[in-house]
Amino acid sequence: MTNWAQGPSLGIGLLALLAGIGALYVGREFFIPIALALLLNALLRPLVRGLERLRVPTVAGATLVVLGLVGGLTAGGFALVDPVRTWVSQVPASIETAARKLEPARHSLEHVSQAAQAVTDPGGTPPAAPAPPAVPPFLTQLFGTTATFMAGLAAVLLLLYLLLASGDLFLRKVVEVLPLFRDKRTAVRITEEVQQAVTRYMGATLLINLGQGIAVGLTLWGLGMPHPWLWGGLTVVLEFIPYLGAACMIGLLAMTAFSQFDHLGAILLVPGTYLVIATLQNNLVSPFVYGQRLQLNPVAVFVGVLFWWYLWGVAGAFLAVPFFATLKIVADHLEGLAPVAAFLGE
Repeated sequence: MTNWAQGPSLGIGLLALLAGIGALYVGREFFIPIALALLLNALLRPLVRGLERLRVPTVAGATLVVLGLVGGLTAGGFALVDPVRTWVSQVPASIETAARKLEPARHSLEHVSQAAQAVTDPGGTPPAAPAPPAVPPFLTQLFGTTATFMAGLAAVLLLLYLLLASGDLFLRKVVEVLPLFRDKRTAVRITEEVQQAVTRYMGATLLINLGQGIAVGLTLWGLGMPHPWLWGGLTVVLEFIPYLGAACMIGLLAMTAFSQFDHLGAILLVPGTYLVIATLQNNLVSPFVYGQRLQLNPVAVFVGVLFWWYLWGVAGAFLAVPFFATLKIVADHLEGLAPVAAFLGE
C-alpha cells in the first residue's frame, strides 16, 4: 500500500526535476549571469569585509573591488588579445596543413572502409568526396562572439556590484523569514561554509592553474611552439573547467603541432607533454592543495561537468564544481539530503 502511495509523489518529483532542467536550459541567458555573479560574490565578499574592518563603507568597498576586477580583466585581455587574434587567424591554415599531413592515413582508412562496404553492400553508392576542413564547432562555442561576451560580462559585473554593495542584506532577510532559531543558525552556518569553500576552491585553483600555465609556457617555448605564453594563459583559463579544459588544450595543441612540425615524434611530444603536466598536477598538486574538505567524487564531478556543459556551455562547465561543492555543504547540514552528501563525497 505504501509503495502505491509513493508512486504519484515520485512521478511528480521527477516531472518537477525535468521541468526545472528545461527551465534552466531555455532561460540560460537569464540564469548564467546570475550564477556567475553569485559565485564571484562569494569569492570577493571577504575583500569587502576586510575593507569594512578598515572603516571603508560597504558601497565604497564594493566599488573598489569591482573596479579592481575590471582592471585585472582589462589588463589580461590586452595582454592576450594580439596573440589570440594571430592564432585564431591561423586556425584554418593550421587545420588545412594538419589535414594534408594526415592525408595518407585518411586514404588508408577510406580504402578499408570501401573494402568493408563492398563486402556488405556490393551495389552501394560510392562515398562522397570529403568536405574541405573547417574551424571545429567547439572553437566557436569556446570563444563565442565579442558582442555576446561583452553583454554578458556587463550584466555579471553590474549584478556583482549590487550584491557586494548590499552587504549581508539577503542573508538577513532569509534569517528573518525562517521561523525556528535552529533553522536560522543552520542557514548562517551554510552560508559561511559555502563562501569559505568557494573562496578556498577558486583561490587554490587559480594558484594551481598559474603554476601549471607557467610550466606549460616554459615547456612549449623549449619545444619551439609559437606563442608559448598564449598557451600558458589559455591553460590558466581552461583548467578552471575540469577534464574538458584539459581535453580542449590537448586538442588545440595537437592541431597546432601538426602545422608546425613534420616528424610524428615532435608532433606527439607537444600534447603528450601537456598531458604529463596535467596528470602530475591532478594527482600530486591538487589533492595536497585542496585537502579533504574540497575533495569530491570524481565520477560525479565528471558527469556533472558534462551535464552543465550541455545545459549552459562553457559557463556551465566552469560553474559545475562550485555548484557541487555548494550542494554537498547544504546536503551535509540537511538530514533529508544525507544520501546526496554521501554520493558527492569522495
